[in-house]
Amino acid sequence: MPKHALLSASSSDRWIHCPPSARLSETYEDKGSDYAAEGTDAHSLCEYKLRKALGMEADDPTEHLSWFNQEMDDHATGYAAYVLEQVEAAKETCSDPVVLIEQRVDFSRWVEEGFGTADCIVIADGTLQIIDFKYGLGVLVSAEENPQMMCYALGALELFDDIYDIDAVRMTIYQPRRDNLSTYVLSKEDLYRWADEVLKPAADLAFAGDGNFLCGEWCGFCKAKNACRARAAANLELARYDFKLPPLLTDEDVEDILGKVDALVAWASDIKDYALQQAISGKVWSGWKLVEGRSNRKYVNDAAVAAAVTEAGFDPYEQKLLGVTAMQKLLGKARFEEVLAGLIEKPQGKPTLVPESDKRPAMNNAKSDFSEK
Repeated sequence: MPKHALLSASSSDRWIHCPPSARLSETYEDKGSDYAAEGTDAHSLCEYKLRKALGMEADDPTEHLSWFNQEMDDHATGYAAYVLEQVEAAKETCSDPVVLIEQRVDFSRWVEEGFGTADCIVIADGTLQIIDFKYGLGVLVSAEENPQMMCYALGALELFDDIYDIDAVRMTIYQPRRDNLSTYVLSKEDLYRWADEVLKPAADLAFAGDGNFLCGEWCGFCKAKNACRARAAANLELARYDFKLPPLLTDEDVEDILGKVDALVAWASDIKDYALQQAISGKVWSGWKLVEGRSNRKYVNDAAVAAAVTEAGFDPYEQKLLGVTAMQKLLGKARFEEVLAGLIEKPQGKPTLVPESDKRPAMNNAKSDFSEK
């Protein structure tokens, strides 16, 4: 069986929406990224800390982690503490809950060759809980109707549904760098219904390479996103507005564009990156050339520069107050609150236009402020 499943749980949001993308992505090399490498290190640290917290044997991976730092250590410690809280809560209804760490699960009853690895599974009478650690900072991940989590839950049910009397499935995303703790609960019956009516039909199409291409937010991690014609066609639909300025557009036009403009910007950026990498590899684009970009001067050796400037009679360093986050790490949370009480403020954020689905409360605008007076 391949190391990475064609229809993996982690990519399920994409191939459920766009089934043919699974086979198309097979033709592209998996180059990895620094973000993925950092996430792998963070998961290794989480696994170690959780095993130790549960009294299991575990080897400390720290010295082998390329991306290890204090922030990663703190977040891994927080993750282990959160899981322990869930285990203690499970003991209230089950004297001996089962805790599985980095558990391989198989959901091939619905997805051909479907398997994955769940970060943590807590099984107790009545409830099956899946906890997934996300170290990423860029994309806020929600547990609500999250197909990756639902695939993991199906695989866990395959293992334990006959052993434990499970009625509900609880799925949690633990994303500490975004202060995001997202939980979604659904009944076992609803999960099986989704698997039969949504997951399996999409998986059958994806495995066969059939179905229709569909552009959406799931394109972000698709290997074929730079050269995908369906994505290009979807984004170029905006060309029908002839790039008119807002006063020449109707309200409906503006609302339509707002729903697509972020995807358009991301697609344009991906095209530029793709063209650049191709040019570096030797591709010649008609009307374009590869040149050396601007760069800034930098010191060859910081210590030597500091020594030379000091010897010349000058102070080479500037004194700067630590930022709020760095200061809290220096003092510790409790001491930070004690020492700096009344000296910290959080200014109102800059107005930002977001979809109605965003969980932040709407702020007053000039019209509503006037009407309240």
